[in-house]
Amino acid sequence: MALIGNIIWFVLGGLWLGLEWIVCGIVCLCTIIGIPYGVACFRIAGFAFFPFGRTVVASENAGVCTFALNVIWVVFAGIWLWLSAVIAGILCCCTIIGIPFGIGCFRIAKVSFAPLGKKVVPL
Repeated sequence: MALIGNIIWFVLGGLWLGLEWIVCGIVCLCTIIGIPYGVACFRIAGFAFFPFGRTVVASENAGVCTFALNVIWVVFAGIWLWLSAVIAGILCCCTIIGIPFGIGCFRIAKVSFAPLGKKVVPL
């Protein structure tokens, strides 16, 4: 069931959300300070492309400064990625068939505020 959900998700909207994360990752990799953000963006982009059957959890080896780095992330990029995922989620929830996809969008929106210190694991 997760395979079918991921295929439909990718075709109907996951491609765009994943591409947003990849573009953000490429922009972050342009500076040395942004490298951790870029790596996190690519990790979350894979989740944005295919979210069904996987989940995002907090990493055990996240450092103390992860919170401060995530605050900086929210100010510069997180709010925009969150906004696009929430808008996509609201649009998906307008139909009964789209509700699971809307929930997927909201899961991506949740991780948009704190991508550092997170990892994607299978369910």
